[in-house]
Amino acid sequence: MTAPRRRMVPAYLATGGRSRPGAKGFERLTVLFADREDPPEALEPEHRRLWELLRPGALTVVEAAAHLRLPVSATVFLAADLVEAGCLHARAPIPRAQQTDRSIVERLLVGLRALR
Repeated sequence: MTAPRRRMVPAYLATGGRSRPGAKGFERLTVLFADREDPPEALEPEHRRLWELLRPGALTVVEAAAHLRLPVSATVFLAADLVEAGCLHARAPIPRAQQTDRSIVERLLVGLRALR
């Protein structure tokens, strides 16, 4: 049995030693996606890995973090940098659907039965 592969670069180096990301509003379920075919110029290696991961399709911040083997907080920094540079787009998470009011459904059924 082999031991899990360890990261060569500590997560704090991926954030550039910063304590707060530049962009606001990133959550664990914020959806990230790239809309460019060509790779952006002069990206740091960790930024490039995130951009390449998102090139085929969209992922949430937490999914991207798992693929990159980085903490979610470090992935937020990388994503915020790329969004500010115009290399990625971020969309707020889709809110949970509200519970349907049972009385409305019952009235709808009564109305549909009355149409017969």
